[in-house]
Amino acid sequence: MAWLILGVAVVTEIIWALSLKWAALRPSLLASALPVGLSFVNMGLLALAMRGLPAGTAYAVWTGLGAVGVTILGTFLFGERINPVQAGFIALIIIGVVGTKLFASPAA
Repeated sequence: MAWLILGVAVVTEIIWALSLKWAALRPSLLASALPVGLSFVNMGLLALAMRGLPAGTAYAVWTGLGAVGVTILGTFLFGERINPVQAGFIALIIIGVVGTKLFASPAA
């Protein structure tokens, strides 16, 4: 269950980070309030996931997949570009997350 909660936290992290970009491009009260509200949800979910996972594992997966998601969605939503070398390093992040999950202790 902790891994599922962590997955939801990752999605929230991605939406939170993209909402910051949106707020920067289209300043308004809603655009400013959304990242603030999402940050509370985001941290709460991460803390909940850490009840069943080691802190380092949860944080590494959360930040790693969050960065990957923001990078990929940033290319589609905001026209940001990544070069092949960056894509290779992003693939290494994904490999690291998969390895972290595969070799997690059985209790996690």
